[in-house]
Amino acid sequence: MYIVSSKTKSMRRSIFQNILWTLPAETAHNIKMALLGVVGKLPTGKWWLKLCHAPRSEELEREVFGIHFRNPIGVAAGFDPNGDRLNELSATGFSFVEIGSVVPRPQPGTPRPRLHRMRSIDSLIDNSGYPSLGLEYVLNNVRKRTKHTRNLVIGCNIGRLTASHRDDTVKEYLRVFRNMYQYVDFFVINAACNTASKRYVPRTREELMALLEPLFEFRRGQLDYRPILIKISPDLSQEEIDTVIEVLIETPLDGIEAVAGSLDMATKHRGALTGARLTQRALEVVRYIAEKTEHNYPIIGSGGMMQPEDIKAMLEVGASLVALNTGLRENGLRLLKRGAKAIVSKDKKDK
Repeated sequence: MYIVSSKTKSMRRSIFQNILWTLPAETAHNIKMALLGVVGKLPTGKWWLKLCHAPRSEELEREVFGIHFRNPIGVAAGFDPNGDRLNELSATGFSFVEIGSVVPRPQPGTPRPRLHRMRSIDSLIDNSGYPSLGLEYVLNNVRKRTKHTRNLVIGCNIGRLTASHRDDTVKEYLRVFRNMYQYVDFFVINAACNTASKRYVPRTREELMALLEPLFEFRRGQLDYRPILIKISPDLSQEEIDTVIEVLIETPLDGIEAVAGSLDMATKHRGALTGARLTQRALEVVRYIAEKTEHNYPIIGSGGMMQPEDIKAMLEVGASLVALNTGLRENGLRLLKRGAKAIVSKDKKDK
């Protein structure tokens, strides 16, 4: 078992990051994303982002589900949900960005405040309800991919409209999947939930296949192949995780992303807990899936990676790639370069 020591939870924040830490979590993130956009529009802005943050090592390159990644570190869904900062995140050096959760039409999410910072445990509680500007807006952003994103792998995380009926979920997922298919490189089907009032999480084989089979059927008729992964909740029991693994092995599903935020671990506020308190559970789930599948299927590790050591640990327990969100929100973009350095240092020691 990987135990996170107290020393791994002490990454010093910059003065700017400390100032933002005094603001509400969602406000702070919106300010950072706006400033990232401003920097990206400067004549040398993207060059500066690359200079300051991009990892520089061929040792980090890898191929996962037939796609080349320049390094194993990407951005998880929710950080840039509408794909507004693809150029800037690519210049920063991330190998992939998961946009979304993408839903068929715009939805505002739950009322604010909906993102609560738990300073004492270096975590967030997210009860946002997947706010989104909708499929058409995201499509427009992805269609505008420029030369700056030619090395960026784009994933599409598909979610459900929180106001829709549970029976409409399959139609909603399929609509997004069909429309985004030719514009992204892989898909993540979000089978978790971050809204305390909408706790629908598909747990049985029948519920999972009801979501996935229409997507498999559509893909069979396409010339280009797009990998499909499923993102799971850390609140699943071992038996329920085993069901997901069975679906992975027995169907055309390409991989698993583990884990989303935890509804069960959130106490003070309603929502899904992310951040340092989730680290141990995220590592346990990824290790279990990797060992159960004998490391034969791709896993994207997400959840709980707040420090460079967490990124290294996630890859050590069996993740093929890692996707960051809360760690970037709370500790800044420098987590990318420091995480890459930790990976390379570990690889050199192994040699």
